[in-house]
Amino acid sequence: MGIFSKFLSKIKATETPNKADLEEFYDALIAADLGENLSRAIIEQAQTVKAESAEESLQDVLISQLSKKSRELLPDSGLTVVMIVGVNGSGKTTSVAKLANKFRDEGTVVLAAADTFRAAAVEQLQTWGERLGIEVISGKGNSDPASVVFDAIEKSLASQAKFLFIDTAGRLHNKNDLMNELGKVKRVAEKSSPVQEVLLVIDATTGQNGLQQAKIFAEAVDVTGIILTKLDGSARGGIALAIENALDIPIKFIGTGETVEDIVEFDPIKFVTSLFS
Repeated sequence: MGIFSKFLSKIKATETPNKADLEEFYDALIAADLGENLSRAIIEQAQTVKAESAEESLQDVLISQLSKKSRELLPDSGLTVVMIVGVNGSGKTTSVAKLANKFRDEGTVVLAAADTFRAAAVEQLQTWGERLGIEVISGKGNSDPASVVFDAIEKSLASQAKFLFIDTAGRLHNKNDLMNELGKVKRVAEKSSPVQEVLLVIDATTGQNGLQQAKIFAEAVDVTGIILTKLDGSARGGIALAIENALDIPIKFIGTGETVEDIVEFDPIKFVTSLFS
């Protein structure tokens, strides 16, 4: 059941919401990870709605709070370089593989295993590359991530690849070192080719921690879009709205399952509608 369904049913029964209904609704919004600011904006709107217009009115206020920026991953005329960032465990490496699979019909795809300090991440990406028949550029253990990215761009340009997806480190407990490293990777990459996108992977189940992660990464590497993983329902999916409302960063893709095909473009209208059904 969508987080708005119970509230709407009460309005339809009584015509206008009472104080107790609004307080209950506010608690439901907070529990769904919409955050305090957006939840209060919705409550203010909810106080004015009538039964016949409640759903449409509340949908309008939600949509008005979302980012107006493009949600498409637009390829460059030559090589399209996409950095994937996020904390370890968010589904970052798997999201790289999903994007590679999604876009390989549009041209040659190359992957860069730049999470060099976590051997498991390199091995995981190499395994995905073997399954998908996609080249993975990697370095020796503990090698400089920026050097791996530099090599990957040079090889991608030489082979006239269409897409380069870069998997990066996500050790947030070493926040300053990590952010400096990601900034260096981006600068080194752009000496050879522009980085068209920096996509941040957020685990939807982390709630408001996801918003804090988005703020940290956005300060370091100019995040252009978000991949929301583990969004298997709308019950806790309010974090999608909270991030867009707070940071004006568009969610571009959502992970919907474990297989490599389980990634789709984020449809804000469809998502908002799901909160009511």
